[in-house]
Amino acid sequence: MIRIENLTKRFNPGKPNETIALNNISLQINKGEFVVIVGANGSGKSTLLNAISGSLLVSSGELFIENEKVTNLPEHHRSQWIARVFQNPLSGTASELTILENFRLASIRTRPKTLRIGMNSSFTNQVKEKISSLGMGLEDKVHLPIGALSGGQRQALTILMSVMDELKILLLDEPSAALDPRSAEMVMKITQELIDTHALTAILITHNIKDAWQYGNRIIQMNEGKIIRDHNSTQKPNITSSDIFNWFL
Repeated sequence: MIRIENLTKRFNPGKPNETIALNNISLQINKGEFVVIVGANGSGKSTLLNAISGSLLVSSGELFIENEKVTNLPEHHRSQWIARVFQNPLSGTASELTILENFRLASIRTRPKTLRIGMNSSFTNQVKEKISSLGMGLEDKVHLPIGALSGGQRQALTILMSVMDELKILLLDEPSAALDPRSAEMVMKITQELIDTHALTAILITHNIKDAWQYGNRIIQMNEGKIIRDHNSTQKPNITSSDIFNWFL
């Protein structure tokens, strides 16, 4: 699904403060894999996610999605494959719009925008049905501004919105880091259910050792822009949370 060949990203090239955020990385992520990426701050995790999403163009190397070269494609062209959930619950939604309006925008994320009726009773019922599956009681509040919700509620809806349109890859940039423990657990469970239901290829960046151990079928550790550990679906079940903790010592 994703193939990365000798990917390098330099910030401030040729200057005294030049930084190599990605250092000649090669990586293949197969269809249906749920990859967890861990590493200290500055290890290159977010830069790698930004490179895959297209929000950051790399200095050298190649990137392919479904064998199509996307190295120089901007972010909006990659949206036909990719949806992304950010750490901040405010980043994935429009605060002043209602829940229903946010879902409508998400449902046409990859489609040409034309003048037509956006929200009818059929769409409203569809959204209510999807939201009811969360068990949060928000299905009767779809006309409420989404900015009035708690961070956990908003993040849960953001993840649900990510599958309103066609996608194959879900990028998760510490989606539970800004939430209280109860909301974080809820958001991660919802995420796992959606990945399983829609057979998505997913990448999760996390600093949470419990989540790194509990979720995903492959785990990668990064350090100084390089991949230093890569445990596949056969190896990951044998890794304990203590093992992951000790990686950082």
